[in-house]
Amino acid sequence: MSALRANAARDRLARWLGAGEVPAGLVLTSPASVAWVTGGAGPPVDRSADVDLVWAVITRTGTALITTEVEADRIAEEYQPARHGFAELVAVPWYRPGEFARAAEELAGAPVERLAADGNPAFGLDASADLISLRLALSGPEQDELRALGGDAATALEDALTAWQPGERDLDVQARVAACLEARGADAPVLIVGGDERVRRYRHPMAVGAPARHLVMAVVVARRAGLHAAATRFACAGTMQPELRALRARVCRIERDTLAASRPANSYGQALRALDDGYTREGAAGGWTGHYQGGPIGYAQREFEIAPCQDDSRWYHTRIEAGHAVAWNPSLPGGAKAEDTYLVQEDGMERVTSGPGWPVEDGDDLVPPRPAVLELGR
Repeated sequence: MSALRANAARDRLARWLGAGEVPAGLVLTSPASVAWVTGGAGPPVDRSADVDLVWAVITRTGTALITTEVEADRIAEEYQPARHGFAELVAVPWYRPGEFARAAEELAGAPVERLAADGNPAFGLDASADLISLRLALSGPEQDELRALGGDAATALEDALTAWQPGERDLDVQARVAACLEARGADAPVLIVGGDERVRRYRHPMAVGAPARHLVMAVVVARRAGLHAAATRFACAGTMQPELRALRARVCRIERDTLAASRPANSYGQALRALDDGYTREGAAGGWTGHYQGGPIGYAQREFEIAPCQDDSRWYHTRIEAGHAVAWNPSLPGGAKAEDTYLVQEDGMERVTSGPGWPVEDGDDLVPPRPAVLELGR
């Protein structure tokens, strides 16, 4: 599967390079772009790093990888660059950071000033926005892997909350989510668990060891082989309180309208206008200012995230296409939030963050049934 992903990415890059906009070649250095072009060369050594330990050099005539002497044997034996379409693997000393750029120059046959990169300041042209555009529409193998990751993300949240005992600490719920993902070869760049009044007061009630007695929220962005899937789930002890049920219904209507507008031929600006209109209709005009609202997801936890007011952004006018993945994230103060990952299809939305046995709410022709609040002990 990873070889198919890498081939699809390189085909897009070959067409982009063939357009003649880049004088000499492209160097990919960030975890997101390296995972994209390699099909997921391997899990990151440093999960917080902005620069990968593997770089990819792409020119009109060939492809190669650069890594440190520390990682070279593992990459050669376990990733097998030639099987993934990379003709050469160059190893450089880990203690000479400038050797990566020097090796890229040698492989491309051009100085750094004539090479494009994904925002790395060592190179002359920043092509990061173009690269995001190229990878927004996920290939068939990428969509299959996102479905598998989305299912694992949903299962991690749902199993952790199904096992929740009122009074249990938020940290214990969080630990179950993380353990479930790690056992499936994934990790969680974003993991938020909180309960009760902290959920009602804070949009990000980070786990602090507090007991959750009545209501608990768990949020995850799961990552595997470079792809990301986001979801949020709630559970409560007994029947959900009427005021929370009403608040949640308002948020779900905002999410439904935003998802319905996230269809092929529409722009992301049109989806954002639907989100803005939804807040206004629900009596919370401008409510999107209180929290990040999400957007397209894939090789970053959001490939870009813009607000309804940012109509001068390149992304505002970007067309939504089949194969894009989106994770919108409307919320209202008081403890109501909606978030799942969907693949845009020609005939509607496909929710990929779906686990077995979790209660759902009614869907319609454009939006499938969405997760409900789990009411334990009813």
